[in-house]
Amino acid sequence: MAYGWEGEKVRLVPLDRERHAENSVLWMNDPEVTAWTLSGDIPITRLAEEDYFNRMAGPLGAHPSDIVLAVETLSGEHIGSASLHRIEWRHGVAVTGTLIGPAGFRGQGYGTDAARVRTRYAFEVLGLRMLLSEVFAENTASLGMLRRAGYREVGRIPRRHWKRGVYRDVVLLAAERGESA
Repeated sequence: MAYGWEGEKVRLVPLDRERHAENSVLWMNDPEVTAWTLSGDIPITRLAEEDYFNRMAGPLGAHPSDIVLAVETLSGEHIGSASLHRIEWRHGVAVTGTLIGPAGFRGQGYGTDAARVRTRYAFEVLGLRMLLSEVFAENTASLGMLRRAGYREVGRIPRRHWKRGVYRDVVLLAAERGESA
């Protein structure tokens, strides 16, 4: 029986070390994948990724500050992650992230669907009111994905992150409960 939060193309499911950690290690060590992540570029060992999984999937208590879900196709293939970080329960705000690992699944609508499902989960289940995201200004694919998922640009920060030899500008985006995608 399927479980998790389902969209048109993907299902967001709880992280499972046995099912998802190996792919995550591969993706977080793939320069093509990490070219657009705000972090990355430092080799991630399996042990470090398992520690991350243990922290993200371990006993969370009533109000965790981070929720990371695996993105799977409707047939159960693990293709990425969708996350809510730095959750501020009092203010109803979180910072989001989406990663689609295999190149063949990028640009096919899987990321947009994952972002829409994550947004629905954040607003309808968790009761959050606003989601924020930072994206490198040159990352047109992620900018388009977030806009299709209901985010809008709310600002830009010049030279925000050092990445691969240069300081890069970021675009700040927000999605608010009650606004349509």
